[in-house]
Parts: sequence; structure tokens; C-alpha cells
Amino acid sequence: MTSPSAGLPGTPVANRWRILTTVLLGLFSVNVTITILAVSIHRIAGELGTSEPTMTWVVTGPMLAFGVIGPLVGKLGDRLGHRRLFLWGLGGAAVMAVASALAWNAGSLIAFRTLGAIEGAATGPASFALISRIFDRSERVRALGYWAMVGAGAPVVGVVLGGPLVEAFGWRTIFVAQVPLTLLALALAWRLFPETPRNAHGSFDLAGAALLALTVTPVLYSISEAPRLGWLDPTVLAGLAVAPLALAGFVRVERRAENPLFPLRYLGRPGFTFAIVTQTFLNAAYMGSFILTPLYLQNVLGLSESRTGLLSIARPLSFATIGVAAGAISRRFGGRRAGIGGAALVALALVWMATFGADTAELSIVGALALAGVGMGIATPPLSASVTLSVEAEDYGIAGAAQQMMNQVGVVLGITAMQSVQQGRLAVDGLAGSYPWGYLTGVALASVAVLAATRIVSAPAEAPAGSDPTASESDPVPELA
Repeated sequence: MTSPSAGLPGTPVANRWRILTTVLLGLFSVNVTITILAVSIHRIAGELGTSEPTMTWVVTGPMLAFGVIGPLVGKLGDRLGHRRLFLWGLGGAAVMAVASALAWNAGSLIAFRTLGAIEGAATGPASFALISRIFDRSERVRALGYWAMVGAGAPVVGVVLGGPLVEAFGWRTIFVAQVPLTLLALALAWRLFPETPRNAHGSFDLAGAALLALTVTPVLYSISEAPRLGWLDPTVLAGLAVAPLALAGFVRVERRAENPLFPLRYLGRPGFTFAIVTQTFLNAAYMGSFILTPLYLQNVLGLSESRTGLLSIARPLSFATIGVAAGAISRRFGGRRAGIGGAALVALALVWMATFGADTAELSIVGALALAGVGMGIATPPLSASVTLSVEAEDYGIAGAAQQMMNQVGVVLGITAMQSVQQGRLAVDGLAGSYPWGYLTGVALASVAVLAATRIVSAPAEAPAGSDPTASESDPVPELA
């Protein structure tokens, strides 16, 4: 019953898909609440007696924490075991869900949501590493298709469901409902998950972790707060100035570290670097448009929160549907072509969205959103598989964390850039005419993703993970099938 190609010796073949189902349940229970309050900030601010700008941190805070903490927990998983880290993450997320339901003011809710995101961030790299070890190359794209669908789709579902749920039951009920879902995933993971090998030799790279956090945090803060404070605000400028200095320090420390937080040699592997760059800009365009579209639907077309959610569900549904077929698409066209094609479809969907106006039919809106979901569903699994095939097995956790961190940078960048451009065109083009400019900004971001995807080259099918790229031009990523 045990296949030597399973990645983890002793893992029964029949258990692989049970383990994957448990991973997806845990990932969904954590990720769905990251953005679930996004469409109800006005309502919650009124209830807690605070301002809307303050309450935006109930969404921004967890997003910042989710991106910054990723590399640290990814490395911890590689050292301590990913099963253990996944269990810790789920347990902590359940505790913080209870605390969020009991929050007494804006400050406590923001703090509990941010701490919950820190705990939940551990599940991303840990689950990525578990899947990469359990599934062999022939199954990995399909498994990572489901993983990507839930990892990227759960926050989207949160935005869609947030408004109606808050309207019907109140925002505290959301976190009460999260607790049994998370505990169920925790119990199943405790029973099913095999332990992964531990790579705990050498001291932990605390200096590298601190410098990386000092690199990413100011950038995320600056680009998220610049639209409100202004790009010339001293705190925004300070954040943008500190980040490159910290990055230079991080590179210097990593070159000298005996056991670096992030092995810099991976940056020289196109299957790693360009796959992550593609994901970063693809997420910027995809999530930026997802936040912009509900505002368009409500502010321009005058739709309710519930109607907005109903139309918006087209995107995650199409993502889920096409993600199941990602393996077959990658086998047919090759991993690089799948990445290029998926990114191009997202760009085309944003071109379509740029035609939205004051009298756009709902069917046209649904079509554009569905096309964006199809593009992401095609591109994301082979891009994630390219990353796993470009690193050694003992670094799967940090590889997954690098994706998570850069994807979060992309999300914040996309949301900020697209909304800033849209707001900047209000005085010139009016409300309805300003939104196409935001979507055209998304087209530019998606176009960068397309160009980056053309540079992806991974190791040939029979080469071990981390090999130098030598694949042919005709099908440069055959093993991503």
C-alpha cells in the first residue's frame, strides 16, 4: 500500500487524498476570515464606535501579518516538522477566533485578528510542504491545483459571504462558526498527517528573520497607507527608505549564515524566481480587481451587499472548476505555456472590465469575473509546482513561505495601485468613468506577469528537485504535468 514515490516513506497511497482534504479544510477555515469583514467595515465601525479608516486595519493588519510572518514559520516548519507547525497554526487560529468573537472595541478586534493571522500563516507553508512531499510529480500539479484554489479562493469567498452573513447574523457569529470548523480540521490532521523530516542542524537565523521582516513590513505598510496619508507623508517615505537598507543587510547576512533563513542560490533558478514573480503580479491584478469590483457594483450600479456577493461568486466558482483540470492542461501544453496562458486570460479579463460603465449588464460583469477565475485556475498550480521542483525537499517550507510572502506583497500592491488610480481619476472622469482606469492599471500588472512567465525554465522531468534548468524550448516545464 505504500509507494516509494509518495515523498514521505510510510504514507499509504489511499491516505494521500484524505490528507489533502484535511489540508484544504484547515486552510479554508483560516484563510476565509482574512477578508470576510472587508465589505462590512462601515457597519462594524458604527457598532464599535470608531472610524472607518481605523477599522480598515481589521483587514489590513491580518494581511500584513500573513505576509511578513510567512518566511519565519516556513523555516520553523523545515526545522521542527510541518505536521507539528500545521497543528500549532490551527490551534492558535481557533483560540484567536474565540477572542475575536469576544472583542470589546476596535483595538482588541484588530489585535486578535492580527494574532490569528500570524497563527494561520503557519498553515500555508506547512501545507505546501506536506503536499509537495506526499504527492509525486505525476500528481503534484493536480494536488497543488486544489491547494491554490483554496489558498487564493478562501479570502475571495470571505469577501463574497461577508456582507450577507454580517447583515443576517452579525459579525461576531462569523468567528463563532470558524471555531468548530478549525477544530474539526485540527482533529483530522492530528490523526492523519504523517510527520515530515526535520532539518534542525545549526542555529536558527534570527538576524535574517528580523531583517526580512524589516524589509517587508515597511513596504507593505507604506503601499497600504499611502492612499490615505499621501505618498509624501513622512511615515510612508520612511518605510520606503528603510526597506532597501534592510534588504541589503538581509542579503549580506544570508551570504554568511551557516544555516540561512532563505538560501540565496534559489534566486538564480528561473523555475523559482520567475514563477514567484509571475504569481506576485498575477495576484496583484486579480485581487486588486476583486476589491475594486464590489465598489463599482455598489457605488456605480447601486447594488446591495447581497447582490454584489451573488455576482462576485462567479470568480471563485470558475477558479474552482478550472483548477481541478489544471493537471490535464499542464500535461497538454506544458507548465510554462499554462502559466503564460493563464496570466494572459487574467489580463484579457481586466481589459473586459475596463469597458464597465454606468449601464453595463450583469451578464457581462459575470463573464469578465469568470474569465479572471479561469485564468488564475490555469496558471497558479503549475507555477507553484515549478517552485517545488526548483528547491531541495528540505526547503519546501521556506519555498512555500516565499510564495506566500510575495503573493501578499502583490495583493497589497494591486489593491493600492488600482484603487489609487481610480480615486485619482474621479475629478476628471466622474464616478463611473474612473473605474476603467483602475482596471487598466490591473492590465499593466497582469502584463508584467505574462512577461515573467515567459522566462520560467525548470528542471527536466527526470532530474531531482533543485537541478539546473536544462529543459527544451519546445516544452520547458514538462515535469509540471
